[in-house]
Amino acid sequence: MTRVIIAPDSFKGSLDAAPVAEAIARGWVAVRPGDELVLLPQADGGEGTLDAIASAMPGARVADAGPVTGPDGRIVEGHWLALPDGTAVVELAQPSGLPLMASPDARGATTRGLGEIIARALDDGAERLVVGLGGSASTDGGAGALAALGMRLLDADGAELPHGGAALARLARLDLSGLRPAPAGGVRLLSDVTAPLLGPTGAAAVFGPQKGASEADVADLDAALARFAELLGGDPTAAGAGAAGGTGYGFAAAWGATLEPGSSAIAELTGLTTAVRDADVLLTGEGRFDATSRTGKVVGNALALAAGTAVRAGVIAGRVDADPGCWSAALVELGGSVDAALRDPARWLEAAGADAARALG
Repeated sequence: MTRVIIAPDSFKGSLDAAPVAEAIARGWVAVRPGDELVLLPQADGGEGTLDAIASAMPGARVADAGPVTGPDGRIVEGHWLALPDGTAVVELAQPSGLPLMASPDARGATTRGLGEIIARALDDGAERLVVGLGGSASTDGGAGALAALGMRLLDADGAELPHGGAALARLARLDLSGLRPAPAGGVRLLSDVTAPLLGPTGAAAVFGPQKGASEADVADLDAALARFAELLGGDPTAAGAGAAGGTGYGFAAAWGATLEPGSSAIAELTGLTTAVRDADVLLTGEGRFDATSRTGKVVGNALALAAGTAVRAGVIAGRVDADPGCWSAALVELGGSVDAALRDPARWLEAAGADAARALG
C-alpha cells in the first residue's frame, strides 16, 4: 500500500487549500483505491493559515473574538484558533486583509483589528502567539495593532494619531507605558516575504502599489515608517520586517517577536515535516508554479522536505511556468484553457490527482 501525503497551498482566487487537497484525493482514489491518503492542506502565513492548522491539529478550537475594527474602520467579526497547548494562532488577513476594504486606501488602512483579536486571545489565557502575516490592506508598521494593545502614538500636541501609515509622519512621541506585555511563551511571526521595512525593497515600495499606493504615496509611507522606526527602535533591516505593511517590524521591535518563514513553520505545526519521512508520495500545489515558488512558499518548502529522500514528489498547479524538477500537472492544460480551469477547478484537480496516481503510484 502506498502512503500519499497531499499538501497543497490554496489556489488563490479559486479554491482554498482544503478543497484542493480533497479534489486531488478523489482523483487518486479513483485510480488507486487501496492506498493510504493523508491530507495536510498548507499555508504560508497569509489567508488559510488558521484553516490549515485547524484541519491538522486535534483539539484546536476556533474562538470568537466578536466585533473588531476592520482595515477601513468598519466593523468585522474576528476570531482566532486556540490550540490545546495554550497557543493562540491569529491570521492578520482575517480582520485586516485587503479584500475587506470597500476601496483601497494605502495611506489610511489600519491593523487595529489584529491587535483587538490578540488582546482578546490574551484575555482568554493564551500563553503564546503565532501570528500569520500576509494579505494585509495597510502599511502602518503594525502601529494600529500595537495601539489596540495599549501603545499610544502621539503628535506634537499630545493628541492620538488617527489610523493609517501616513499619519505616522506626524508621530512625535511613543508612550509604551500602557502596552500589554507579550505572552510569556513568546510570539512567532510567520511570513513568506523577506523584505526589510524601508527603502526600495521595503514594505511601502514593494507592496504599497498592490494596496492602492501611488508613487507619491509610496514615498510618504516609507518616510512615515522611517519615523516610526526612529522612535520605536528595533531592527528595520531584518528579513521579514516589511511583511504585512511593516507589521513584522512593529511586533518584533515592540514585543521581541521572532520572524520566521511561514511555510516551514506551518509545515511543522500541521505535522507535514514529520509525515514526509514515512511517505511514499508527496503531492503539493498552488495556483501558479513559477521561479518564485522555491523562495519560501508552500510548494518550495514541500519539495525541499522531499529532496534527498525516496519520496516521489509531484506538483499540481493551475499553471506550471517553471520546471519543478519532478512530475507535474497544469490545470490549464488538462482543461484546455485558463477559463476552463477557473470555471471548474475541482474537476481538473481530480483529473490531475488521477494522473498523479498513474504516474507516481
